[in-house]
Amino acid sequence: MENRDKVRLLITDTDREHEIFTNVEIDAFLDMEEDDIRGAAALALETIATNEALTLKVIKLLDLQTDGTKLAEVLMKRAEKLREQSDAADEEFDIYTVVDDTTGTEEGE
Repeated sequence: MENRDKVRLLITDTDREHEIFTNVEIDAFLDMEEDDIRGAAALALETIATNEALTLKVIKLLDLQTDGTKLAEVLMKRAEKLREQSDAADEEFDIYTVVDDTTGTEEGE
């Protein structure tokens, strides 16, 4: 499974007939988040949330009501959780430096 497909899975954009984002857009999210799948998914959800909040607002027609603000809040919470998971994964890969006192050279990464 490609990173693009993993991002789609996390944001539930898996219906090939009605994709929310194009492949180019998903690749841009990955690029902006330095190929961090969870970060890219979070950015995608934040983009959807912003769009929902701006376009849907609160609409009531007959017995149907939409609330873009509430939907945006849910999506932003999901994005926040993905960012937390991404940050936790980043913390697992600490950089270290070892200095050999006898030669003064450094090793590590």
